[in-house]
Parts: sequence; C-alpha cells; structure tokens
Amino acid sequence: MKIFIWFLKIMASVIMLQTLFFKFSGAEESVFIFSTLGIEPYGRIGVGILELVASVLLIIPKTTFLGAFLGIGLMAGAILSHILFLGINVKNDNGELFILALIVFLSCLCLAIIHKTQLFQYLKKLKYLK
Repeated sequence: MKIFIWFLKIMASVIMLQTLFFKFSGAEESVFIFSTLGIEPYGRIGVGILELVASVLLIIPKTTFLGAFLGIGLMAGAILSHILFLGINVKNDNGELFILALIVFLSCLCLAIIHKTQLFQYLKKLKYLK
C-alpha cells in the first residue's frame, strides 16, 4: 500500500510541477488558456503558485491530505474550464492537458480518501471536531 501511495503522490506532483515551466515562462499555450478564461496573467501565475504548493504538500507525509484537497480543487477547476470554455482539445494537443488534469484529480482523490483520518485529526487539533 505504501508503494501505491507514493506512486500517487509522485505522479500527481510531477505532473503539476512539469506544467509550472509553461505557466511561469508565459508559454504560448498557457497564455492562450488563461486569456480565454479572462484571467491572464494573474490567474496563470496564481494557479502556478498553488500547484507548486500542492505538489510540496503532497510529498510531505504530514500534509499529504492538504495537498490532496488543494490538488482536487485545482484540477476540478481545470477540468471544468476544459469542459465549459476551452474544449478537450486545446491548440491541437489531442486532449493531453485534459487527460493530465484527470490523472492528477483522480490521484489526489485517492490520496484524500486514504488520508481522511489525517484530516479528522487536523480538525480535532483546530477544535472543529470533538
């Protein structure tokens, strides 16, 4: 089970981290996506920073659940953006970005389910649960 968990963590983190180069360098496809959504350049940079944070949180065992929930939110936004505004195939990428978003979403969802006890422990510390 530990190998599977680390596989999910690394896969989700690597996918999010490898897209950072394109977001932070202002690559044509990234600029097109965020311009279409009407949030260029601040949305592109902001999403990149959040993906970096999510990737780091996923790898640290005590914060995996936080990274997983952040990853779920980010990828839900990406998936909905593709479905509602961009289309599955963006600039002839054959749906690659959409598929990568689905992979990260499902990986983070699995990690959130596996680490749900960490969430409950964290909430108890914050006195949200008794």
